[in-house]
Amino acid sequence: MAIEVRIPTILRTYTDGEKSVTGQGGTLKELFEDLESRHTGIQDRIVDGGELRRFVNVYLNDEDVRFLGGIGTELNDGDNVTILPAVAGGSPAHARPGER
Repeated sequence: MAIEVRIPTILRTYTDGEKSVTGQGGTLKELFEDLESRHTGIQDRIVDGGELRRFVNVYLNDEDVRFLGGIGTELNDGDNVTILPAVAGGSPAHARPGER
């Protein structure tokens, strides 16, 4: 079973710069374990204590896995998984008081 995983820029150091890699697994947990076997260190950036890290968003075919089944979400051959680190926002530095 082949699953395409899109890798964000910040995690590409673990995939030798590859924007996407292929993995295998019946669940997200198994997929991340498979990725770890070939891209050492990547799993720790995605999973903490058996759950998705708080500031990492994972999408299965454009659906947020937190609303599907979390790390236990089942996968099918040909699925696409996208890993996105959460981006913190804030007021622009150049904004004047009252415009923030």
